[in-house]
Amino acid sequence: MSQPAGYQGPQSFGEDGHTHAFDFTEQSIRRGFIRKVYAILMCQLLITMGFIALFLFHEPTKRWVAQNSYLFWIALVLLIVCLIAMACCPDVRRTAPTNFIFLFIFTLAQSFLLGVATSVYDVSEVMMAVGITAGVSLALTLFAFQTKWDFTMMGGALVAATMVLLLFGLIAIFIPRNNIVTLVYAAFGALLFSLYLVYDTQLMMGGKHKYSISPEEYIFAALNLYLDIINIFLFILTIIGASK
Repeated sequence: MSQPAGYQGPQSFGEDGHTHAFDFTEQSIRRGFIRKVYAILMCQLLITMGFIALFLFHEPTKRWVAQNSYLFWIALVLLIVCLIAMACCPDVRRTAPTNFIFLFIFTLAQSFLLGVATSVYDVSEVMMAVGITAGVSLALTLFAFQTKWDFTMMGGALVAATMVLLLFGLIAIFIPRNNIVTLVYAAFGALLFSLYLVYDTQLMMGGKHKYSISPEEYIFAALNLYLDIINIFLFILTIIGASK
């Protein structure tokens, strides 16, 4: 099976499945890469939290966006275009400052859409979802760094589970509103993207894992982690909303 662009097998970048395969220089490169990814990720999450807070606590903004619904569709188009460009065009995500520009536009669009989505929930529900997501993401990240299990070989299974989730969602559209179906769907989605978070974290780590992501792909790595966390948040928020 062919590997996605930007991913490396066990023989590339000095990675042969053993930790001692890294010399000092390669370890330094990988550590610098991880620091850069998490710095970018933190900036993305701060922007997103700012938008969510704006929509939750500033009523004039919420009303203005409700009166100008075209903004939602503009943000959605920008999000899809930027996501496809960064996922399918290596030059876009590897060349500075183009990669940062596309990532910034994508983050703004995603944050705006999240602000719109969370504005229909109570502040307490959103804050609870944020807290749970933060705790889950931290625990899973620490688990990914510490565990001896290699999740980088689960790519095919995760893609298959994603197809099942999408099919489940399409079927649920035609089912009369039912909290049980919503809870099952959201719980499955939260579990799936929790596994994706571990998978993407280990791809970023490299070292003893079978597959890794190139240090040149710091934008792609940050984008993957960001999407994992955002999806976990949305599914947890859905669970909280459906359970009340």
